[in-house]
Amino acid sequence: MTARNLLFIMSDEHSKRVLGCYGHDMIRTPNLDGLARRGVRFTDAYCNSPICVPSRASFQTGRYVHQIRFWDNAIAYDGSVPSWAHRLKAAGHRVESIGKLHFRSAEDDNGFSKEHMPLHVVDGIGDPIGMLRQPPPPRQAALRLARDAGCGDSSYQGYDDSITAAAESWLAARARARDEKPWVLFVSLVCPHFPLIARPEWYNLYPEAEVPWPRLYAQSERPDHPYLAAMRACQIYDQGFDQPSKVRKAIAAYFGLVSFVDHNVGRLLKALEDLDLSGSTRVIYTSDHGDNLGSRGLWGKSNMYEEAAAVPMLMAGPEVPAEVVCREPVSLVDCFPTIIDCVGLPVHAEDRDLPGAPLLDIVRGRAPERTVMSEYHAAGAATAAFMIRKGKFKYVHYVGMPPQLFDLESDPYETRDLNREPGYRGLVADCETALRKVVNPEVADQRARQDQAAKIASLGGPAAILARGSFGHSPVPGTKPVYN
Repeated sequence: MTARNLLFIMSDEHSKRVLGCYGHDMIRTPNLDGLARRGVRFTDAYCNSPICVPSRASFQTGRYVHQIRFWDNAIAYDGSVPSWAHRLKAAGHRVESIGKLHFRSAEDDNGFSKEHMPLHVVDGIGDPIGMLRQPPPPRQAALRLARDAGCGDSSYQGYDDSITAAAESWLAARARARDEKPWVLFVSLVCPHFPLIARPEWYNLYPEAEVPWPRLYAQSERPDHPYLAAMRACQIYDQGFDQPSKVRKAIAAYFGLVSFVDHNVGRLLKALEDLDLSGSTRVIYTSDHGDNLGSRGLWGKSNMYEEAAAVPMLMAGPEVPAEVVCREPVSLVDCFPTIIDCVGLPVHAEDRDLPGAPLLDIVRGRAPERTVMSEYHAAGAATAAFMIRKGKFKYVHYVGMPPQLFDLESDPYETRDLNREPGYRGLVADCETALRKVVNPEVADQRARQDQAAKIASLGGPAAILARGSFGHSPVPGTKPVYN
């Protein structure tokens, strides 16, 4: 593939189910839908951990969470594991970021030539209450989700305005500069991550009475599993939704924020076109994880259902085939080799064991056989959770708890747990064997707990962490979190 520039756009908490090109019949996302038509849409893309900090660490390093041991929102990427940005900068490429990174600190060498207005974890510490897992304590800050949801302005929307404007200016500078080597710009938007507050021009696109009701929301429809029971006892979001109107406000606001993200993506794509950069620049759009948005009575992320663990993945630009739908499962670790491949760098000797493969190799059937995996060791997790795809089947493994198995082809909303049916015991065993070729779940769970225990002790112990309190979302640069 010819070396080209790359504009990599990542949003935060965008469920692939809420995107027109993925089949949603109400959401308005014309720019992302157009990007999909001009290139490749990956139908089965996943994050490698359904929560911000470990997902972004895995994306940045191209390695699974258990390999790099950035487990949760208080043990953040610190630049100690080489990233794709390190590789590009060392080879003389301009590689810069604008927006949310959610690493430990801008003072660390995270690999970028420059970080513009980065959002990192709070005070270099993040959210340590999420490391308390025996049992996970109730997160009182979660109740703010329902209380805040609705029409209005927020610091997150203002932050995304600034990110998009800075990216437009950056692209204009590059169009004038004529760099000798291809550049990479990582633009990281923070919406549609909660707070679920959308400005009137976006919120009013989705009348509250017309937005779809969450699937499997009734108490009788919610799945019964010990992992989910522990998660609900910790992530008490749904307790705040004591009226149907609050549910509809939250969904309308989330939809509005998705359209706001689409608008900002459209601004960036227009900038490429107006600056005559489209012919020399590829574009990738994805998100760090999804959002349950009330399905099964769950909000936020932190589980392996498609709403939370699956992400949109779109790629377009020079030499990217148009109007292609790729059904081969992929994940965010595939982005590291994709970025390296895009700018024409050879694979570094230390990166030959990376689990991912260039996305266009996957599209063309040239990638080696591999296992797509996600894992979770963070807030609300009574035990470690692991997910793999095996053809049309999704297998979810919980250390010390019953696994789950779903046929995503016949049951895309994961309502029938095949693990409970005797006819699938052989397939469940085969899936566990495939998982164990990638990771020893018990060892990973033990290491996560050991690392978290050491971090907890360094912060003064559980009592000190509980006294510190929790916050609903990371504040934008220059502001402080609101603790509960």
